[in-house]
Amino acid sequence: MKIILTGGGTAGHVVPNIALLPRLRVDGFEISYIGSKNGMEKELVEKAGVPYYGISSGKLRRYISLKNLTDAFRVIKGVGNARRLIKKLKPDVVFSKGGFVAVPVVLAARMAGVPVVIHESDITVGLANRLCIPHATKVCCVFPETLGQVPVAKGVLTGTPIRDEVFAGSRIKGAALCNFPQEKPVILVMGGSLGSQIINNCLRDALDDLLAHFNIIHSCGKGNMDTAINRPGYMQFEYIGQNMGDFYALADMVVSRAGANSIGEFLALAKPNVLIPLSKKASRGDQILNAASFARQGFSVVINEEELTHQLLVDKIRQTFADRGKYMAAMKKSGTQDAIGQIVQIIQETARK
Repeated sequence: MKIILTGGGTAGHVVPNIALLPRLRVDGFEISYIGSKNGMEKELVEKAGVPYYGISSGKLRRYISLKNLTDAFRVIKGVGNARRLIKKLKPDVVFSKGGFVAVPVVLAARMAGVPVVIHESDITVGLANRLCIPHATKVCCVFPETLGQVPVAKGVLTGTPIRDEVFAGSRIKGAALCNFPQEKPVILVMGGSLGSQIINNCLRDALDDLLAHFNIIHSCGKGNMDTAINRPGYMQFEYIGQNMGDFYALADMVVSRAGANSIGEFLALAKPNVLIPLSKKASRGDQILNAASFARQGFSVVINEEELTHQLLVDKIRQTFADRGKYMAAMKKSGTQDAIGQIVQIIQETARK
């Protein structure tokens, strides 16, 4: 069978697609990818060894702008580009991860009679996916709350596709990379790919209290290392890349922002976690909703950024670690541990129909 993957604009619209590749290949799919001509997805997809085709695309805005007029023409042009590619590639199914580039691909697939499966990572459906859902056969969701925004016959709770390397980490390798002087429970602290100054400062203020009981791995963001701190049991990294699986394997719990892909990994790995979502001042509020949902489901403890102090951070870490069995049990019962298996099965069933 042949499949076209699409999605772009941010890593969140590309990384889950890449996570599906090994299983799709094992199941014999011939895979192609349609993205924007110069989007960040191009490099990621080509690095994964998948044929990449760039099309014209416009940004979708919720606000009034003169650029909406010119971008509308780019979207129309993109539909034409995508139709020609679909005619050439002859896919049995299209899988869309969303983002503005996905809209012309989904519209072109509908015109060509090719079924579409969509994945939505956030609680609230993004604008691109809202435009695409009427043309989709199935919509895979991460949060139960999202199902209420999708036609009943289309919505399926699957979770987030997680990269194989996240599951393949080695606790022994993680321990060797950190070389902690004492055996203690390990906390992994992350502020997102760029880091978070407020989390960094709070954690460093709390080191005296935390290091008495825990070893700490701190991903602090590029340019945010504090070389003046040289404490046994505290390891700083600007960014954790290929060793993320090893650090996950070593960590007993996680403190993090609440991006959909990251918390999807915590859920799949059943890692107890404290979430500090981005405030509405710095985002559209999706992380706040993500974190609130995980708290309701018994997966996470949440600290609002506006309330964050070093003492509150210490208290919540201690509480979460003490109750870690409760959180792990809830995550293991969630039914979204094998998101890739569920999504690929939906893709296969949709393609056969």
